[in-house]
Parts: sequence; C-alpha cells; structure tokens
Amino acid sequence: MLYPLSYGGSGGTTIPAARAGAETGAAADRGPDPAGGSGSWPRDRRRYPDRVNPEQLSDLIVASLADLSAEGAITLPAGLPQTVTVERPRQKGHGDYATNVALQLAKQAGQPPRVFAALVAARLEAADGIAGVEVAGPGFLNISVDAGAQGQVADDVVAAGAAYGGSEAGEKQTVNIEFVSANPTGPVTLASARWAAVGDTLARLLEATGHRVTREYYFNDHGAQIDRFSRSLLAAARHEPTPDDGYPGQYITEIAEQVAAAHPEAAGLPDDEALEAYRANGVGLMFEEIKQTLRDFRVPFDVYFHENDLYESGATDRALTRLRELGNIYEMDGAVWLRTEKYGDDKDRVIVKSDGHGAYISGDAAYYLDKRERGFDRCIILLGADHHGYVGRMMALCAAFGDEPGVNLEIIIGQMVNLLSHGSVVRMGKRSGNIITLLDLVDAVGVDAARYALVRNSLETNLDIDLDLWTRATSDNPVFYVQYAHARVASILRNAGELGLEPGSHPELLSHEKEGELLRALAEFPRVVNAATTLREPHRVARYLEDTAASYHRFYDSCRVLPMGDEDPSDLHRARLRLVEATRTVLANGLALLGVSAPERM
Repeated sequence: MLYPLSYGGSGGTTIPAARAGAETGAAADRGPDPAGGSGSWPRDRRRYPDRVNPEQLSDLIVASLADLSAEGAITLPAGLPQTVTVERPRQKGHGDYATNVALQLAKQAGQPPRVFAALVAARLEAADGIAGVEVAGPGFLNISVDAGAQGQVADDVVAAGAAYGGSEAGEKQTVNIEFVSANPTGPVTLASARWAAVGDTLARLLEATGHRVTREYYFNDHGAQIDRFSRSLLAAARHEPTPDDGYPGQYITEIAEQVAAAHPEAAGLPDDEALEAYRANGVGLMFEEIKQTLRDFRVPFDVYFHENDLYESGATDRALTRLRELGNIYEMDGAVWLRTEKYGDDKDRVIVKSDGHGAYISGDAAYYLDKRERGFDRCIILLGADHHGYVGRMMALCAAFGDEPGVNLEIIIGQMVNLLSHGSVVRMGKRSGNIITLLDLVDAVGVDAARYALVRNSLETNLDIDLDLWTRATSDNPVFYVQYAHARVASILRNAGELGLEPGSHPELLSHEKEGELLRALAEFPRVVNAATTLREPHRVARYLEDTAASYHRFYDSCRVLPMGDEDPSDLHRARLRLVEATRTVLANGLALLGVSAPERM
C-alpha cells in the first residue's frame, strides 16, 4: 500500500518532480507531447536505460498512461496528468516506490481501480530498470526496481554536486521576500530571530529552485515607537528614570553613552534639540547593531528600505493616483477611502484622514506599489502571529491594484518562540531589559543550532527551544545528529584516500537492503526541496536531513565500506564509497539551504 511520505507538512501532496543535476535517461531525450499539450515526453516511453528514481518513475507512469490511452485500453476524458505522486512506502515489503495513480484516475476511466492498476503494472514491468510491480489493496501499485538502476542515483548525485536538489522550476521569476523588519528600537528579539532564520532559508530555497530573489528589510524609523526610544536614550544620558512608556535595558544606556561620546554637548541642549540629536544618532547606532547581528547570523539583506523614501519619492501620491484611476478611491466625511470591502476585506479603509495626513494603509499601498514598480513578480512578507488581522486588508489592497492575491502578494504568518531551560521558560535577557534576543539564543547554543532549531518546526506552531537539548553533543540533538552524519561521511572518505581507494561506479553492486534505503532517500532530495519551496515550508528540509542521516547510520552499521586488515579493495568497496560520497553531497547541500555548516570533523 501507499503510505504518503512527508517531512512535516501535509502528507500526500503532489509536487511536480524537480529537475536536478544532469539530464538523465528519458529526461535527456524528449519529443512532442502525444496528447497535444505543451509539455514534453520521452520519445521511447518504455525504455529507461540505466537509472530509476522518483522523477523518472513519474515520467514512466505518465508515459505508460499515454500508451494505454493511445491504444484505447483506457480513456481519460480530463486528459493525461503532467505528473503523478511516487513515494517511498513506509512499510517494508511494499516495494521501493509506490503510487496511488490508479485510485486517482480509475473513476474517470470508468474502470475498477485494481483493473486500471493491472493495466499500468503490465506496462511498467516491461520497462528497463523495473524488477517488479505489485497491485496491492484497493489499487495501489508497489514498484520494485533493479539494483543497478537504483544504484545509479549515487553517480547522478555526485555528478551534480552542489547543484543536486535544485531546479529551474522558478523560471527566473523575480521574488521580493521581506522579513524581520523590526523597528530599530532594540536588539533583534527571539520572535524576529525566527523570521530571520525562516526568511533566509526560504530565500535560499527559492534561489535553489530557479527564482531571482531579493531579501528586503523595511526600516521603519518614524512614529511613536521611535519617539519612545529617543526619550529613553535622552533620559539615560541625563541619568533620569526611564519614561513610563520607554524602553528599559542595558542596551539603552550603552547607546546613550555612544551618542554622548560622539556628541558630548547633546544632552545639555534644550529638550527638543537634545531629543532630535539622540533620535538621529541613536536610531542609526541601533540599526547598525541590528544589521551586524543579522550578518553574524548568516542573514544578509540585499535592500534596507527606509520608510521615509516612500514620502520623499512621491510613492504615496503615485499609489493614490493609481488606485483612483482604477476606480477604487472615493471621498466621504472629509476623508479619502479605499474600496477594500469589495475585494474581501471586512470594510473599506480610510487611506487619507480628514486632517490630510495619510492613514497607515497609505504607506502599505505605496510600499507594495513600489515593489511592483521595481519589477518584482511576487512579493512575500513574513509576519508574526499578532498580524493576522493585517492579511485581509493587504490582500484586498493587492486586488485593488489589479493584482492577484496569493500570487503577486503572499503573507506568511508565524507563531511565537519560547526559550526553555531546565523545563522552565526563560523570561528575559539582562541587556535587553524585558525581552529575549537573538544574541541570547546564539550565546546559549551557537549559530548552527540556533538556525536549525528556529527552522525545524512548522511556522504554524508555537516553538519551544529547549536549551538543554540544543547544547548536547548527543544524537537526540537534531543538528548534532545531522552534522555528525556529515562528519562521519567525511572521515570515511579521508580514510579511503589515505588507503589510495577511490569511489567507483558500480551501481549494480549496491543491492543490500540498507544501500537501497539510503539510495531512495538521496533520490528524494530534489522533490523535498521543491515541496519545501512551493509550500513555503522550510522545515521539511530539516526533517528530511534527519531521516536521511538515520538511513546513513543504518547503512554504515550494516555495510562495511572500507576493507579490513589485509583485505584487498574490491569494486563493492568502491561502489559503497560512491554511495558515501553521494550522501555527503546531499547532507552538505541540505545544511547549506538551512544556513548551517557541514563540519568535516566533530
């Protein structure tokens, strides 16, 4: 039976197979779509000369359906699928791969699922590389592949190298991903740290799948929060109590001292002038600290967009003009209103207040239009759980500009983060006064563990990071477990080099059960990357790496890779070294997508 294999998201989701590395087998020799569509198909749909992986199996099944349809054995009124779900069964004895394609299409074809499945099975069994096909249960297809065809995966992975797992699925689409964007009134908080890790990982995934990505930070240096920050700095400089609505914490004193050192006269100026001096200089110092913290966390930004630029560039006026031209602006009660209710918002929104000042949504409109004018096809924004009410109005705003919500604009909402120590929530950091910061987390567990921990779970769930767990050098620490697997792989390859033993291509020799398990795991990586990108679920990569590390450890415990004592090296040793080499490639590529190092020694 088919047991959908997922890495933290919804099981059974069909994702078109990623095209990774060199073109292989049938993928290198394609002709016109026999159904007359825009896709391409293997010219000889029955022959896959020397390799079988999930992508090729998907192509082979679709090609078999095309043959059956052309011969009149089946009829599919809705047409042939472009791709089908091919997954690794969870239970032993159910083949190497499985598909539920017969259950999905039998009703359309007007046939019992098992009859439909038997027709497809007969076609598949005739293909090179297929050892057998079983019709199971109500119509599942369990597929076993030849060792040589499966073993070729290791050669493919090594040949692709750092490119393995990637694709051109994004077709060079331009994507702006905005994340963190915290007001520069304090250090990067733990909540913002989650968006930093997830946002950067998602950007890496998008780049790996053929998108052109710009990472952007929206620098909000105006408003009430900046005023409170400035008054807090001035109070610290004058050795006065923190204002009731001000910001506490040692960092305020530190920044106030830096401003005083550069401008010793500032604190003694009249209140308005002193406040402006501490605002102008303090905000800049705070923001430089934020930038450096993020760089140290391996989160580079391409653009730091200043809110003030929206007003100086006339972007707010252009947005109003565009919305008016589209018929989505009207005036009532002395104010200017934006028609958002007709686009799904719960009400229309004031965009210019009766006093002539722009409402908050005017800045949102200007900023969104500015991104689109800069040429971005898709704008993605990561926001905290307290912004749920913001989504509807922003999607309505997107539609008011004539764009498609969910396509031109995506908003991803994430939940909160807590730090745990000895089973209790860590309440605050000393330097920040009343918040836990990214630096607190990094100081406790390091950058690698911090990034991995922040990405490992779905954004839809609250995240508790147990400091005791993430500092352990044991297998129950997920990042240590994966990194240790990589280091173990690197050690074997070093030892082989010292013996003068090089990896070799002998895929037909990789017939052990644990070799097959590991090969199937490696073959799955491109589709995991594609799914994590398409579904905006970077945690799938982390969970996949843990499963793959486990498969490697089981392989290592069962299969001797290097010769023992005076044993002469054999082709089997070389074949297993190639499998080890491929495993290193996949683990390193996956860790790189998470922004986590792949150590050679531990």
